Amino acid sequence: MSGPAGQAPPGDRVVVEAVDYHTAGEPFRIVTAGLPPVPGDSVAERRAVAIGAGGSATSPRPSALDRIRQLLSREPRGHAGMYGGFLVPPDDDGAQLGVLFWHKDGYSTACGHGTMALAAWAVDCGLVGAPEDGTARVRIDVPSGRVTAAVHRSGGRTTAVAFRNVPARIGARRLPVATSRGRVAVDLVHAGACYASVRAADLGIDVGTEQLPELTAAGREIRAALAGEPAARHLADPRLSGVYGVILYQELPDGPSGPSQRSVTVFADGQVDRSPCGSGSSARLALLAADGLLAPGEELRHESVIGTVFTGRLLGAHPDGVLTEITGATHRTGEHRFLLDGDDPLGTGFLL
Repeated sequence: MSGPAGQAPPGDRVVVEAVDYHTAGEPFRIVTAGLPPVPGDSVAERRAVAIGAGGSATSPRPSALDRIRQLLSREPRGHAGMYGGFLVPPDDDGAQLGVLFWHKDGYSTACGHGTMALAAWAVDCGLVGAPEDGTARVRIDVPSGRVTAAVHRSGGRTTAVAFRNVPARIGARRLPVATSRGRVAVDLVHAGACYASVRAADLGIDVGTEQLPELTAAGREIRAALAGEPAARHLADPRLSGVYGVILYQELPDGPSGPSQRSVTVFADGQVDRSPCGSGSSARLALLAADGLLAPGEELRHESVIGTVFTGRLLGAHPDGVLTEITGATHRTGEHRFLLDGDDPLGTGFLL
């Protein structure tokens, strides 16, 4: 357990407003009020500022921004599986929104399920105009670049969101990695974040909720083994380097529209994605295409560990890899006004 931290000074009060969504079961908490300004000329620069202000051994007190991340991702206001985003200005007028993605361990460079939720929120709250029946386009600047989401509407309701990711580029194929379950072959793909893909059967594990402890342990072990791996370095932006998540997958029988897989993504320090992982789905598409297992016009049915589904398809080649589109459903789950009183002994909370 991580103990209480970030207590407000006596008499001080922190008030944060947020709207919660889930995308295929994975939470996404959108902070709409109560944030301090985050300096920087781009979303990527603001993420670097947020990371640098998160505290250290010599200066352990986190910034006001990072205290809010802790407040919302820790109990009793959050939980160890919480994910969310801080709204920030976009890089320029070409996008309507900018976002810093966060989780219990820090700030990520990409988040497909969060992009879908944020696009739905932008339409639902009227920030981006949308037809009663039809599609609205939402352009969002994220730390790894600009992504676009198509929000599909019917009868005045959002029915699905399809997001087009930054290019997905394969970094390495069949890297040998030693684990406590034996040596396995790992594929690395940069798809907004760097993902390591491993066939779960090679570890002797099925992808299912009953196997989550084993899957989580294997994901953490593989990620640790890949620390410093040269193929995990991003060619253009070192801030995007390093393995973020490990995708443990298994093949399912092909469907009428193409291949089908079930996977679980273990990211950060053992956090489990309840959805099929949006940007991780892009990584899987790049590998299937490279192996000739996904033909033009076919779709990947990508199932999560809890049985929810994303649909992925290739859009074409790009100088930096392949372009992909991931479609899923996202739903609002709550609207919140979180408080932290200065005399609360738990401060910004705790993690179990």
